[in-house]
Amino acid sequence: MFQKFGYFLIFVFSLFLLSCNSDVEDTSELWAKSQATGDIIERSGTIMDDSNPDARRRALDDAENRLRTGGGLFGKKAGIDLLNQDEKSTASTSVGMPINPYLWKASLETISFMPLSSADPFGGIIITDWYNDGTSPNERCKINIFIRGVELKTDNLKVSSFCQNFIEGNWIDQEINQNNNAKLENAILNKAKKIRLSQS
Repeated sequence: MFQKFGYFLIFVFSLFLLSCNSDVEDTSELWAKSQATGDIIERSGTIMDDSNPDARRRALDDAENRLRTGGGLFGKKAGIDLLNQDEKSTASTSVGMPINPYLWKASLETISFMPLSSADPFGGIIITDWYNDGTSPNERCKINIFIRGVELKTDNLKVSSFCQNFIEGNWIDQEINQNNNAKLENAILNKAKKIRLSQS
């Protein structure tokens, strides 16, 4: 009788030790994966103002969202405010987005009729796929838009367009009219100003 009870106690004690040991392993795994706040922010690619505690907190939130969700094509999925309305943030318009959000949104809206090949809100690059409006089946065009800074000004926007004609079974590059690029830049700038006014 006592022998069976002894085996039972050994069995219960073994289970207890196993559960304690698994807890230790879980904890050590957590510690191995832990990172300092600065490491998390740096790993995500988020840009941060170290001197401002509030900006650091927002940067950490943004970094965790970006690492958890993998970001998003237009920044929404990562919890990034593309049209940040914080009046105090004039140096950077949005945590992790070093470009003007109004130019970004206006660019996407202006070329919304064209298929997108890629859009990078952190690099400020929008590239469309080849587009044909249906009126000229032997002609196609694509557009690249580059946004370079946080201020809403002409210098921070560059549009490059490319057109090709289908001749004898091959797509041949055509000379580009730079006036068309300038017109598209003006259209984007005007739309960006309207968006900014509507947000104020």
